[in-house]
Amino acid sequence: MAEAALEAVRRALQEFPAAARDLNVPRVVPYLDEPPSPLCFYRDWVCPNRPCIIRNALQHWPALQKWSPSYLRATVGSTEVSVAVTPDGYADAVRGDRFVMPAERRLPISHVLDVLEGRAQHPGVLYVQKQCSNLPTELPQLLSDIESHVPWASESLGKMPDAVNFWLGDASAVTSLHKDHYENLYCVVSGEKHFLLHPPSDRPFIPYNLYTPATYQLTEEGTFRVVDEEAMEKVPWIPLDPLAPDLTQYPSYSQARALHCTVRAGEMLYLPALWFHHVQQSHGCIAVNFWYDMEYDLKYSYFQLMDTLTRATGLD
Repeated sequence: MAEAALEAVRRALQEFPAAARDLNVPRVVPYLDEPPSPLCFYRDWVCPNRPCIIRNALQHWPALQKWSPSYLRATVGSTEVSVAVTPDGYADAVRGDRFVMPAERRLPISHVLDVLEGRAQHPGVLYVQKQCSNLPTELPQLLSDIESHVPWASESLGKMPDAVNFWLGDASAVTSLHKDHYENLYCVVSGEKHFLLHPPSDRPFIPYNLYTPATYQLTEEGTFRVVDEEAMEKVPWIPLDPLAPDLTQYPSYSQARALHCTVRAGEMLYLPALWFHHVQQSHGCIAVNFWYDMEYDLKYSYFQLMDTLTRATGLD
């Protein structure tokens, strides 16, 4: 009897993503030709937890015309920022039986640009990606070139952003598949970002495991070694690469349905809270994103229930 009940729960979880897709998940990420009103944004996108790409939302930002390599060199070239350094471009990702975080280096923006343009050498792959509001804390000189928040989104969500982040990096820098507890407004200033997305309802098909945390250390010889973070608890993370999934090891992922979209210069992606995302970029892409804390409402509780049942029934 217990095994039959457990199998019924498994079957319900496996059928749920298709039902959710039919009801609420778009086949492609839709475009809006202009920013929505606060009411429409909340009603049409935040409440149903649906992504969209918004055009003509950044046209008034001076950054769209200003933020060239020469401008950044002149304005913030000597400013040191925190840079993630990895051997293969994957920061915060599963490598073997470890969850490996990047080495962190303080480097002048001018040196990062020199490396990206091939004028200088540095071991590994560089990515300015410190996600603790690094734009106002490390590069305040650039704040006048953008808005400090997205006014229509702030009004809609009833709050200001928790963080405003600056992104600059190599085409080899990849963000592994994960989710965040933030309503994310991701703005591309130059170049383009390539997103692979899964709705939260695909959770039964997306594997998680617990991994010993570790950090890359860059040696004086310019090589990398992995050092365990012994004081930290194990980290739950997704081991699967959605671009080349190992369906022998993770056969359920074949039932998931990813959405793919490219966000180009001057466009803004609304990435709803709890959506799984994997990100690539063009070489030297510059972006800014705004993180608004999500509402821990019934949607969050439903996701937590689905996550708990997925783990408890062994679907992971």
